[in-house]
Amino acid sequence: MQRDEVYRIAGEALRNAFRHARARRIEVEIHYDAQELRLRIRDDGEGIPAEVPGIDGPAGHFGLRGMGERAKLIGGHLEMWSNAKSGTEIELTIPAAVAYGKSATQSRFWFSRKGTSVKS
Repeated sequence: MQRDEVYRIAGEALRNAFRHARARRIEVEIHYDAQELRLRIRDDGEGIPAEVPGIDGPAGHFGLRGMGERAKLIGGHLEMWSNAKSGTEIELTIPAAVAYGKSATQSRFWFSRKGTSVKS
């Protein structure tokens, strides 16, 4: 479930950059470690005017609000920074315990064991 919601949040952020911001450059960064999973998407587009109310987005548009709701649904946090003519950046963070379902140590152990099994 978390994977699907992260995918949908990323897709909406990318669609916004293409459709509304007219971005020429979009950066996607995925970072994961023992503390959290972080997805950050930045663009160099039009940005969001100051009169638009933050994560709720403009009237009649639900993409930004939906992204925030999806983040909360999976136990994550979504932040957005933007200024008119200065691009937009969104950052989704999800605690490791929620994102991975088990500790990073257990995951590393599983990965290290995976290559050592040989069947005849």
